[in-house]
Amino acid sequence: MIAIFSDTHSGRDHELEGDALTAAREADTVIHAGDFTSEAALEVFQTECDRLFAVHGNADSAAVWDRLPTARVVEAGGVRVAVTHRRDGGETGLAMFGRSRGADVVVSGHTHRPTVVKTDEAVLLNPGSHADPRGNRPGFAVLEERADGEDSEAGLEGEIREPDGTVLETFDVPTA
Repeated sequence: MIAIFSDTHSGRDHELEGDALTAAREADTVIHAGDFTSEAALEVFQTECDRLFAVHGNADSAAVWDRLPTARVVEAGGVRVAVTHRRDGGETGLAMFGRSRGADVVVSGHTHRPTVVKTDEAVLLNPGSHADPRGNRPGFAVLEERADGEDSEAGLEGEIREPDGTVLETFDVPTA
């Protein structure tokens, strides 16, 4: 399983609870699209997750900026994931970012709004914010092998969930 988070916005903690905390602890790979805010929040997140791949966001402290890149590519679960906090140009900018990195999925944050957009280039995924939804539903995402027994190279199935496990949206991530 791949668990995906963004926009923690905490001075001291990961702010994970319920199903979100379970997903972070049990995932093979955890991706965070930035805005931990503090180095303490980043470190506590790292303590909970065996394999954390993160980028910094615009609200992160200088110490977090020093430790994390602006963008990165993660290969996990048979898919290639390009991660950034935000990209100028909206959906088009994110799709171009993904294309330039050969991504199946582009993960971003910043808006705090859980969304999935399928483009010809990639699936654009914003998991929302599990901790600071700012008027949106709190969210995080998971990607897992298809439950129907299909070959995992055919893609993954995804869900955007609330921290209590309520599913907000389901989607598929095909691979080439």
